[in-house]
Amino acid sequence: MKPRSSRIAATAAAVVVLAGAATACNRGSDSNSSASGGGKPAIGIDLPRADSDFWNSYAQYVKQDASSQGLNTLPVSNSQNDVTKLVANVQVFQNTGAKAVVMAPQDTGAIASTLDQLSGKKIPVVSVDTRPDKGSVYMVVRADNKAYGTKACEFLGKQLGGKGKVAELQGALSSINGRDRSEAFAACMKEKFPDIQVIELATEWKGDVASAKLQSTLAANADLGGIYMQAGGVFLQPTIALLQQKGLLKPAGQPGHIAIVSNDGIPQEFDAIRKGDIDATISQPADLYAKYALFYAQAGAEGKTFQPGPTDHQSTIIQLPNGLEDQLPAPLVTKDNVDDKSLWGNNVSK
Repeated sequence: MKPRSSRIAATAAAVVVLAGAATACNRGSDSNSSASGGGKPAIGIDLPRADSDFWNSYAQYVKQDASSQGLNTLPVSNSQNDVTKLVANVQVFQNTGAKAVVMAPQDTGAIASTLDQLSGKKIPVVSVDTRPDKGSVYMVVRADNKAYGTKACEFLGKQLGGKGKVAELQGALSSINGRDRSEAFAACMKEKFPDIQVIELATEWKGDVASAKLQSTLAANADLGGIYMQAGGVFLQPTIALLQQKGLLKPAGQPGHIAIVSNDGIPQEFDAIRKGDIDATISQPADLYAKYALFYAQAGAEGKTFQPGPTDHQSTIIQLPNGLEDQLPAPLVTKDNVDDKSLWGNNVSK
């Protein structure tokens, strides 16, 4: 991991609206549980899965930020994309004295009762990347996932000149992220590119499912012109491998190239853009997810509150029916800006 250093910037006015001013810190350490958090409230952190390059990068940032900020973190758990394991892990956090919990529930509908239970015990919850459908949350740290779908649609629509066929590797529709990306992509295509046929492929965020369905789609649609991958961390490798196997992996700019846009912003996607294997990705800020998840967890444990409005870290806090959401920026990455050093994918170990 390359060190990323900045200083802790805290001002008295930062307690309410300018959420990020209290935290911008050095990265670099090696422990899952902070040993230097004496006197600070305990924070429980559950990682959602270990089968995605994006989430593995997020885990690295969580590990480093927790240590560099000197937080008092309980042993980090991993719910492995299983809501029952997440519920059990949260129970362990409660039993071991957690004063705040950071999680990323992959099934955003099934976690409501657990969230309400934590709320009843005055334990604030920070939900990362996913917004629970119901149940009280202190803060959601997330980018605008509808913008992901819209940006992907606009990019592919222009690449295909407004005509042709596009396969969409959808995430789980039980997840707010899968729904937001899918609905926004569909709405944009219908409005702006009505002559493009979208072939929706439900995958449940599983790479093997995506590969099998894409293989069938390619067999039935030899003229497929584009692919939208809603999660490059899960879909990139199997998609590239399949296209290579079928002799369909043509570099961008050459005849027969299938235009591909992805979501995540992992280093492997950046390498694929440089090679011309894919055309673009939308960079989910894994580094900022970790940074502000821990910031809000600490703030919540200390009883601080926030209000909707602009922050000092180029985002906006919005009001949800069940809490607040800090919507972080997520830029489109193409060959034109893939080497930008400000992108987290250029600053994390591959």
